[in-house]
Amino acid sequence: MQPHVQLNTSASTIAFNANKVLRNTYMMLGLSLLPTVIGAVAGMNMNFTFMAEHPFIAALGMLAVMFGLFMGIQANRNSAVGVALLLVLTGFMGLMLGPVLQAVLHLKNGAQIVGLAAGGTAVIFMALAGIATASKKDFGFMGNFLLVGLILLIIASLANIFFQLPLLTVTIAAVAVLIFSGFILFDVSRIVLGGETNYVMATLALYLDIYNLFVNLLQLLMALLGERD
Repeated sequence: MQPHVQLNTSASTIAFNANKVLRNTYMMLGLSLLPTVIGAVAGMNMNFTFMAEHPFIAALGMLAVMFGLFMGIQANRNSAVGVALLLVLTGFMGLMLGPVLQAVLHLKNGAQIVGLAAGGTAVIFMALAGIATASKKDFGFMGNFLLVGLILLIIASLANIFFQLPLLTVTIAAVAVLIFSGFILFDVSRIVLGGETNYVMATLALYLDIYNLFVNLLQLLMALLGERD
């Protein structure tokens, strides 16, 4: 009987810790949206001429800053420094929304498209997070497929900087919506099942899922529903 009792105690401890990580992650995720909004508002009022004239260099520079912050967060994930770096990253990501928001808000129905993309992102996240949490199913099998898809998506996005093909842009956005929706299932499942025990890293993963889902949903809706003057 004793091993059985120990097993039940261990399972209960894992479940308790997972719920704590999930709760802290959602709280931190909500906090991380504040710098994003501030950064986005600042970005809408900035001049991104250099990025428009040198898109490839700008993309590489943005990736360098992002990965530098990723490494800093990873190295300091158990301290307040990691939290601070995470908030800096989310502010920077908000700033980088500037060019996209400037483009969409020049459309006649731009504000409606932004609202639709934000609402759609929230609905998709809550639905998929709810499925992963309630079912407690292990979506770890999706990891390799999602990673390969993400790598191909990055390559296609960098290539399209040169080609600027509207159809390819729409295709990339549509595929990205599917991939980052899959990542939401994957990442929430890892937290629920105890695979991710650090709420800073859990928040980083979910933030990137939501951010990329929103950006690509926004681009998709802009291409499909945008009304130009």
